[in-house]
Amino acid sequence: MFDKVQQLNELRKMRSQAMDLQKKLREIKTTTEYRGIEVTVNGEQKVEKIIIDGDENDDLIEAINRAMKEVQKKAAKKMMDEGGGLSGLLKGF
Repeated sequence: MFDKVQQLNELRKMRSQAMDLQKKLREIKTTTEYRGIEVTVNGEQKVEKIIIDGDENDDLIEAINRAMKEVQKKAAKKMMDEGGGLSGLLKGF
């Protein structure tokens, strides 16, 4: 029983560390300009800003971020199906 409580505490600690890392990644930003198009992306690989010929395009930002989220879900599912991912790490729990 004590082992399960200890494991649960470890999982909570890992979750907290992951959330802290996610916050730090969100703060990392890079902006690139190419042929009149300026794109800003953060460390979570989310597009924050797209400016084309001086105009910001929120619909394009949303479309790209939705596509990225979908492909991340599919990649995570594939990793789980192949025995990897978090479930592979937590088999002992």
